[in-house]
Amino acid sequence: MDVNQYLDLFLEESMENVQNINQNLLNLENNQDRFDLLDEVFRSAHTLKGMAATMGIDAITHLTHKMENILDKLKQRKLTLNDKMFTCLFKSVDALENMLEEIRAGNKPCASGEIMATLEAFEKGEIPPDEENKDFGSGAMVPEEGLFNEYEKKLLQVAQERNLTAWKIKIHVDQGCLMKGVRAFMVFRNLETLGEIIKAFPSVSDIEDEKFDDSFMVVLITSQPEEKIQDQIRIISEVIMEQCEEIKLDDGETGNADADGTIQDFEDSKHDVVVSDKKQTVHQTVRVDITRLDKLMNLVGELVINKTRLEQISSTNTMIGLNETIEQINRITTDLQSVVQNVRMVSIEQVFNRFPRMVRDLARDLGKEVNLILEGKETELDRTVIDEIADPLVHLIRNAVDHGLESPRERIALKKNAEGMVRLSAKQEGNHVIIAVEEDGRGLDLASIKDRAIKSGLMTSAQLADMDEPSILNLIFEPGFSTAKAVTDVSGRGVGLDVVRSKIQALSGQVSLETKPGQGTKFTVKLPLTVAIIQALMVGVQDETFAIPLGNINETTGLETGDIKNIQGQQVMVLRGQVLPLVFIKNVMAVPGERVAEELYAVVVRKGEHQVGLVVDGLIGQQEIVISSLGKHLSGLPGIAGASILGDGRVSLILDIATLI
Repeated sequence: MDVNQYLDLFLEESMENVQNINQNLLNLENNQDRFDLLDEVFRSAHTLKGMAATMGIDAITHLTHKMENILDKLKQRKLTLNDKMFTCLFKSVDALENMLEEIRAGNKPCASGEIMATLEAFEKGEIPPDEENKDFGSGAMVPEEGLFNEYEKKLLQVAQERNLTAWKIKIHVDQGCLMKGVRAFMVFRNLETLGEIIKAFPSVSDIEDEKFDDSFMVVLITSQPEEKIQDQIRIISEVIMEQCEEIKLDDGETGNADADGTIQDFEDSKHDVVVSDKKQTVHQTVRVDITRLDKLMNLVGELVINKTRLEQISSTNTMIGLNETIEQINRITTDLQSVVQNVRMVSIEQVFNRFPRMVRDLARDLGKEVNLILEGKETELDRTVIDEIADPLVHLIRNAVDHGLESPRERIALKKNAEGMVRLSAKQEGNHVIIAVEEDGRGLDLASIKDRAIKSGLMTSAQLADMDEPSILNLIFEPGFSTAKAVTDVSGRGVGLDVVRSKIQALSGQVSLETKPGQGTKFTVKLPLTVAIIQALMVGVQDETFAIPLGNINETTGLETGDIKNIQGQQVMVLRGQVLPLVFIKNVMAVPGERVAEELYAVVVRKGEHQVGLVVDGLIGQQEIVISSLGKHLSGLPGIAGASILGDGRVSLILDIATLI
């Protein structure tokens, strides 16, 4: 049976089950006596196992089966919940999510031997293996004794029986390397083209987080000789292979079905790569309420009826009937647009649901107590906006926990609750959605921002003296700006808030902040409900028509030739006592034509805190337009966000204010 036709549905439902497991585990951690939550976790894992088995995805089937065994023993009170067990189950959830993403990308997923072994140890009631050799990285190799757990020994045994070689490889990274995690990722990526990595010291997560000094070790199962391994390492800069030893196991150690299955998965995946480069295409889907589809169908039916009526009118030339039909079609089109827009709308809950787990892990790593409050999860946004807004919110929440909130000891000394508060809220206002990230921490220090701006060369003391407080605060959105006193795994590298602003502006949104020293900081993001249909001001330049999104426009004003001044090569005008730089659309967009307009107009637009006047020949009027892509060959052109087809069939370019300025 060809199950590929069900792949989209499998991925969508599997991700829902993984999110349910994650959410219920979080709730269970805070209410360990609620066994109804344990039942929910078990049901979701069981459902996921059944779907994965039907699709023939053994890696997910094996992992969920191991999880089921532990959950079943917890239900029967044969095991007791503890922190290590929760950590293991959360890692299993992360592994499931990663495997689903691998499938979405068209790759074959593999189960982590480390997680499988830990789950097996819990199932047997043994103390699970800790992350071995935490002090590894000083240069010493890990002792051979106790190197592998039982599951990994069985993997190695089956590999030997299949004439595959297991290599213990020690990798050294140059001491001056600035991005050790990236180099380690390249090592893993190159070695995985030769075989399967079944073990790493320190753990893979620690290596990715750069929690090692200058060395780490991996165990690779492959059919390739040592020379091929050396070739794959040699092409990576700032990395050398210090040691490559073949691993031999005692004859008495044997494999089992699970290990055999994992090796078989490995062999199958290598075979797949050789035989076919084709990848399954996974289409984006969105679930739609049936009542919305009913409304859509009814409106389409009405449109067909009126189309037939128009055809009849064209043959009889009845003007009264024509006007009535045009009014009907106008009403139906407006309703149809509204319904189709609603079909594209998705609850922001699916974005919000990923944050409780992230905040929980982050608070533990930083030794802080955090109460995350989620409000307005039912608020709906366009699917396109939903897909893009997650990363900026991750940055804002991580900054809130790391930069904003004090440690419990500091908070108690300040007579605050030891537990810090982070509130993530969403609400709809007109045609926009307002998302706020708020915390009750230390607030932003204006003096520290000024000092950092001067030291980084971003501003001079004289420039800062002329700036008001909001403008100084907004400097934290500049690239490379950070007030962190030290670089950590969470922040301090000056990457984050500039990405947040760029991403939000790309969605035609805005981001602002408010802060009170000692009381906290609030970031507010304003986004359009949809990016498919927008209100725009249509302007004329020579014989061309351009569309400027209304969300970027502050005002319009007439412009006399005598009003245009020249300051250091930049054409400007004075608007209510303020100097306004001018940008002539005719020059920027290379519009052909030499006709001299009798009167010019300046459309005042903003980008962040900055304003410019776009000079055009004429203002045509406000219009609702549908954004169409220019195709992959013309995508990413600076100054152009897309195009729209006008009522007379002509194409109008939509100006992208952010990149134009």
